[in-house]
Amino acid sequence: MATNQSCTLALENDLRGQGARLVAGIDEAGRGPLAGPVYAAAVILPDDFTHSVLTDSKKLNAKKRDALYKELTARGDTMISSGIAEVAEIDSVNILKATHLAMERAASGLPKKPDIVLIDGLEVRGFPLPQQAVVGGDALSLSIAAASIVAKVERDRFMIAQAKLYPEYGFEKHKGYGTKIHMEALKAHGPCPLHRRSFAPVARHLPNQEEK
Repeated sequence: MATNQSCTLALENDLRGQGARLVAGIDEAGRGPLAGPVYAAAVILPDDFTHSVLTDSKKLNAKKRDALYKELTARGDTMISSGIAEVAEIDSVNILKATHLAMERAASGLPKKPDIVLIDGLEVRGFPLPQQAVVGGDALSLSIAAASIVAKVERDRFMIAQAKLYPEYGFEKHKGYGTKIHMEALKAHGPCPLHRRSFAPVARHLPNQEEK
């Protein structure tokens, strides 16, 4: 298998060279779906960590993500924490702020406080730790890539479990994203407690909207 040369610890090592001891990567999963919470994960990898497969979770299939998740969580030298913002919080403060809340919760749950965090995407205003934003970071930083795997796998598992409670929506297939199957189910059954009522495709199927 070819080595994944683009995703490395170069960013982490650069920060360590500037005096940072613990560098965490942070990423999220679930900003775009119409249903379910948003998940975030924070991961601190050992200084000598290398990997030939680990990269952005979106570039890997579910089987590979699950294998990587199992590998990462089994390591004794890797610090991992997850954070969640629930549907009610998403509807209350908006998805962007809820995502930032999940990221903060993930970082604060680490067993040791990182000196700085690498965040996939844009800078998070008011983040409680020093940060460096990295656009496309989940394909560049192994720490961020690891966080993307953890967040994605844990959220997918949650949505699959919820599909047993709400079988009519097919959450095990689309994980809450606005697929054709999901939109048809939403039209037929209306929103369930997992749906984000502040999202327009959901809001138009609320009873009070239908009565207008």
